[in-house]
Amino acid sequence: MSQEPQSINRARDVSVKLARELADFDYAAPAELYPSRSRRTRGPVAYKRFDNAAEALRFAVEELPEGGLNGATLEVNEARFGRDEIHYLYANPAYPLARRKQAG
Repeated sequence: MSQEPQSINRARDVSVKLARELADFDYAAPAELYPSRSRRTRGPVAYKRFDNAAEALRFAVEELPEGGLNGATLEVNEARFGRDEIHYLYANPAYPLARRKQAG
């Protein structure tokens, strides 16, 4: 018997859970940013704690060097978010802080 239906169901469950976490995201909750564990992307940034997730997102997107989010994780209310989710949450209209103007 193939494991394919179970894999599809598991992937769907993970997607639904992530969508719910993104929709109910609390920008005011404390957050922790864990840098990449890769030796190639190590930089001046280590583990960092923030009073609220909005500040953590701002730092991650605006202050980390190019490629600094590759492999990084943002943890908020025991939920973990990777590079793509961090960019999504920062770009979300619900993001409460002013964004830095993009060049070009």
